[in-house]
Amino acid sequence: MSELGDPADVQGTLLRGYRVEYARHLVLRIDDPVGARDFLGSLVSGSSEVPQITTAEAWGKPKPESFLNVGITCAGLRRLGVEDRFLATFPSAFRRGATDTLTKQRVGDTGPSDSSHWIGHLGEGDAVHLILTLWITRFKTERRRVTNTLRHAFGPAGQVLSVLDAASLPGNKVHFGYTDNISQPVIETAPAPKRRRATEGAGWVPITHVLLHSRRVQPEDLSTNSSFAAFRVLKQDVAAFERFLDERSAETGLDRELLAAKICGRWRNGVPLVRSPDTCEPAPPLTDEELNDFDYLDDPLGYRCPIGSHIRRTHPRSQPVTGGPGHTVRIVRRGMPYGRQFSPEQPDRRRRGLMGYFISADPFNFEFVMSEWVNKSDFVRSNPADGSNARYNISGQDVLIGVNDRKDSSFTLPVGPEGARPPVNRVLNEFGPFVTTKGGAYVYLPSITALRYLASLRP
Repeated sequence: MSELGDPADVQGTLLRGYRVEYARHLVLRIDDPVGARDFLGSLVSGSSEVPQITTAEAWGKPKPESFLNVGITCAGLRRLGVEDRFLATFPSAFRRGATDTLTKQRVGDTGPSDSSHWIGHLGEGDAVHLILTLWITRFKTERRRVTNTLRHAFGPAGQVLSVLDAASLPGNKVHFGYTDNISQPVIETAPAPKRRRATEGAGWVPITHVLLHSRRVQPEDLSTNSSFAAFRVLKQDVAAFERFLDERSAETGLDRELLAAKICGRWRNGVPLVRSPDTCEPAPPLTDEELNDFDYLDDPLGYRCPIGSHIRRTHPRSQPVTGGPGHTVRIVRRGMPYGRQFSPEQPDRRRRGLMGYFISADPFNFEFVMSEWVNKSDFVRSNPADGSNARYNISGQDVLIGVNDRKDSSFTLPVGPEGARPPVNRVLNEFGPFVTTKGGAYVYLPSITALRYLASLRP
């Protein structure tokens, strides 16, 4: 068996971002297991007629026009012929799946985010078996060509339930206006982007946070160099968020862009508040490394970066939080916006948001971040020095992605002077959710070895 992290055995999206302009996700149902196994085998056979699964090996120049990866649900593994005794060794969260009641409670997929409202047949649970993802460098014509080839190859093995498209926005932004792909962790032994290096503790994560350990699941061929992910389609109400900024800026007297930065933890150009609390254009400018090389231990009250800000919740760094220090749970996100770019001058009701994968060696980690850090106000541990929670300024849920019911939503905004005790706070209330889940699936991301094993199964 290949060693852990062998680039030739790992699906490329696990260890590196492709930095492309388009993504297409094909949601598939398996009707003929034999045909589906043959199809998976063709994706790693070396054939020049069928697109091949992209591995983490260096691709050289010129950059390929497209990349291909595959995720398989628990129902899909069962349909392919994996025995229940082996599936029992897989994480319980994966076996439950995204539409399970317990899962939805843990991640906040309730009310408008419930799976009964999901698009693309993703709410049908066990009917979803495979998600093929095409990452396209530049040309929509390439997207159509590869899609048609994959449809033909999959053919009578099953049905394409839906096709979900995404496209990058100008300036590498998300719809809420923030610069994207800044804090993506650099994975041990993986090729790091030339523009950004990382050291342990500053954006660096052990490869075991991303890839399964040997013999983590059974049989052994399904274990090493494989992983799991939560596939998510997240609708973003950009118009409501921009109105919120207008209204609360007027209410608090706080500059509108500073308020947006306090909610996220970064200015919209990506500059972190803890490094530049007063301006988005520090002088001298921050280096690429400094955009991620920071911590919160010297800002315990959150005067520079509120404790309840988005990036402080989802990556608390050395801050003691529920579950231990905040750097012990890391999620790799491979996503892209979908929908037309929002225009404040011509607001519309078109669907727009973010779709993609939240990758971890155990999908429970995704559930933990959502349930304990994003959607709880008490995720910060008390100060071990004085045993008091008074030094922490936090209430409510994550403003950007939390469930946030208008009747009890809140965001604690420390207003200074910095270091004042007791803390001087301003609390914002009565706002609803800005993100609604419109689709989801828990998928297994098999190694090349695992794909060959699945292709070899026989009744």
